[in-house]
Amino acid sequence: MTLTVLTDDQIRSLLESLTVDELEGFRQALASALYEYSTGATVHQPERISVHSTATGATTLFMPSSNSAGNGIKGMYLLFPSRSLLVCSPSSHLITLSSASNQSPSTTAEGTKPVIRPTGAVTLFDAQGAPLGLLHASTLTAFRTALSSLCLVRQRAGPLETLAVFGCGEQAYWHVRLTLLARGTAVRKVVFINRRVSEASKEVLRLFESEIGEAVKEREGWKGCAFEVLTRDEEGYERRVEEVLREADVVFCCTPSTEPLFDGRVWASEEGRRKGRLVVAIGSYTPDMREVPGELIREALGRGEKEAGVVVVDTIEGVLKEAGELIEAGVSPAQLVELGELLTPEGTTPWRDGKGSGKAHLTSWLQTGNVIYKCVGFGIMDLSVGIYLVEYAKGNGVGTHVQGF
Repeated sequence: MTLTVLTDDQIRSLLESLTVDELEGFRQALASALYEYSTGATVHQPERISVHSTATGATTLFMPSSNSAGNGIKGMYLLFPSRSLLVCSPSSHLITLSSASNQSPSTTAEGTKPVIRPTGAVTLFDAQGAPLGLLHASTLTAFRTALSSLCLVRQRAGPLETLAVFGCGEQAYWHVRLTLLARGTAVRKVVFINRRVSEASKEVLRLFESEIGEAVKEREGWKGCAFEVLTRDEEGYERRVEEVLREADVVFCCTPSTEPLFDGRVWASEEGRRKGRLVVAIGSYTPDMREVPGELIREALGRGEKEAGVVVVDTIEGVLKEAGELIEAGVSPAQLVELGELLTPEGTTPWRDGKGSGKAHLTSWLQTGNVIYKCVGFGIMDLSVGIYLVEYAKGNGVGTHVQGF
């Protein structure tokens, strides 16, 4: 058996160079796994396990998963100062200092432990238990989360001219990058909304404006796309954000926020209600966090002309434990539909029996309606995308391949 080892730089290089057809191969691998999970196939998704060391102050998280393709476990190592209130998502690799702390993640106070960026790896096995791969987890996690969102982005039939993006980190980058790769000919403007000017906000502009070559932009159809960063210290910030949100066709929320990122009444006008939008929220991951306003969730559950009466989620069990905005809104399992239930193979019945209003209504809603997607992430996503990545890396001669492991 051959064990494939991939570093974060190797994974990023592979994923950055995907063609549209290659990206679709990854998406289909994830869609198949999510469908399998949501339809009750042989899938095991145990709760994660945490181990804390009082000697080092480190917490290590272990997230196992298993399906028909194989088995996997993601391990993450976290180290942070005891005086700071840090929050970290085991599913998304997001880490931040709370507002109660004045320290930055790169500094420590006397007598506290240092802060490092969460680091981890995904270990993969085939269905018979033979080792397949050892993959760095950072880029892989951001990519697979954005890939799940892409399953809904690619179904949008209306215009995708303007993307509004809250946050400037890895998740924000990959959500925009995959949208441009898959639907770049439609996108004309991307606006990143950040609390302040930061290295991350400067970096994300540099990546899209100059790091990605002109030939790539030309091939993918977004050479003329404009990029902008809005920050709170700019004059007229609130007004400008409202303008961007009214114009937006897709809104990506990629921040570990403890309060809604925008006023839920921004689309309350008749004109605002008439335009269908896709809102993706992947940044908040604890009961105390929330990105999407409660008004927006309640409206989505109201079965209006452009709503289906549900919120789309990656895993019902996961969001009811971790998604603060849905918990606060008192959403019940019956008001949630898993993404895997919407990714049905041809010839099967979409959605749970009696849940929707027929295939025509479902298709229309996904294409032009108001759709909210809430994702907290879970192991099956790492497993399915990781196994596919191992084979893709082998085919491209990338990675360290240990024979007879």
